[in-house]
Amino acid sequence: MTKPGDKTEGLTYSQAGVDIDAGARMVDLIKPLVRATRRRGADAEIGGFGGLFDLKAAGFADPILVAANDGVGTKVKIAVESGLHGTVGIDLVAMCVNDLVVQGAEPLFFLDYFATGKLDPEIGAEIVKGIAAGCLEAGAALIGGETAEMPGVYSGGDYDLAGFAVGAAERGDLLPRKSIAAGDVLIGLRSSGVHSNGFSLVRKIVERAGLKWSDPAPFAPAQTLAEALLEPTRIYVKPLLASLRKTQGIKAFAHITGGGYPENIPRVLPEGLGAHVHLDAIPVLPVFKWLAAAGGVAEREMLRTFNCGIGMIVVAGAPQAEEVEDALRESGEDPVRLGHVAGASGERVTFDGKLAL
Repeated sequence: MTKPGDKTEGLTYSQAGVDIDAGARMVDLIKPLVRATRRRGADAEIGGFGGLFDLKAAGFADPILVAANDGVGTKVKIAVESGLHGTVGIDLVAMCVNDLVVQGAEPLFFLDYFATGKLDPEIGAEIVKGIAAGCLEAGAALIGGETAEMPGVYSGGDYDLAGFAVGAAERGDLLPRKSIAAGDVLIGLRSSGVHSNGFSLVRKIVERAGLKWSDPAPFAPAQTLAEALLEPTRIYVKPLLASLRKTQGIKAFAHITGGGYPENIPRVLPEGLGAHVHLDAIPVLPVFKWLAAAGGVAEREMLRTFNCGIGMIVVAGAPQAEEVEDALRESGEDPVRLGHVAGASGERVTFDGKLAL
């Protein structure tokens, strides 16, 4: 029992598991990475209590702001367990800005939230390096973020990421357009791999297959399994914005993310309309063939869990479809004619043919 006047050793925040000095070290490491993302409207400096953006300096006349937030999901678990942290930051940006561009918006700025059990400044900086790379690819300024060291909530080196993006479009340029009609054409844009959806199932399949992250990937033997599965999500912003400037034939974009084809295509279609997709046209990547075979995953489950090789769908007016495809090619894409918009009497998305699994 202590008595008045007894001297006991006082606790510090560090003894509770939070290292303020490590946080300061990480900020010093990431400042030049953040500064490299400067763009019109933002100086991309960090250290204040909030980030600033000047819409007028960005060149907008009558803008509508568009906001999106997302995470990387359990894909981060592969990064943590393999020690490969360099690309999940790109995923974080991609999952947010791809949701902005489908509404015709140009990404303006990005903020991140990084939470971990024990902060390693070098790992944190590696993650932010990926975030900065994603921002540069999307044309967005990284204007702020938050790092939270949370012992007791996250174990050891476990971490999670969340991202927040804001974009803008001129009032009359928002997508989807009201003119979408039956007969419009669906054009697919290729994915880079699994992107950042379905990784709880991916990890379960890897566990069932008895593989380690350091093993050669069965579908890409020149890479380790971790390297192949951590292939970052494609950022479609620049080719899609460039195509919008080249043609008036684009009516909508659909990001094939969580929920796959059945959930995401209807999000941009008016009530009463659906989509018909030719499965034979989907360029199924080797990773999806392996996942389906190793996990015994049925075709329908593949379609509602993964992108299967198409990460973005463009809805184009039928008379302008070739013009839209030409614009996409000029922007660096390799478009695939997937199907068409149709009346929906039952399921909003119907299929014919078979996936090449």
